[in-house]
Amino acid sequence: MTAPPPTPTPEAAPAAAGLMDALGPVLPDLSVGALLGFATGLALKWIGRVVLVVVGVLFIAIQVMAYFELVSVNWLKLQALTEPWLRQGGEQGAQWLGRVLTANLPFAGAFTAGLLIGLRARV
Repeated sequence: MTAPPPTPTPEAAPAAAGLMDALGPVLPDLSVGALLGFATGLALKWIGRVVLVVVGVLFIAIQVMAYFELVSVNWLKLQALTEPWLRQGGEQGAQWLGRVLTANLPFAGAFTAGLLIGLRARV
């Protein structure tokens, strides 16, 4: 036989009520922020997939044209030109996107949490 659950002490009830009183006005902002962050995360994930498909199709088209000797591509030169730009853009782009998405939001923390959950969601 298991022991009955402990009954709340009279001191715990005012603490819980005080916490709910403190969080009450903030909860709508937090839930809206989390919902908007989640939706933004899903949208960024979808847009990222579309961009990757477009880049893949473009690469295939260039390779087919190179195979039939319609164009000649210097891949080493292309890599040397784009590598510094992509490295710098990846580092600064994430910071810029974060600033843009959370600008003037009173619920930036909840938005960021929702965004990360949306990016990881399997939908």
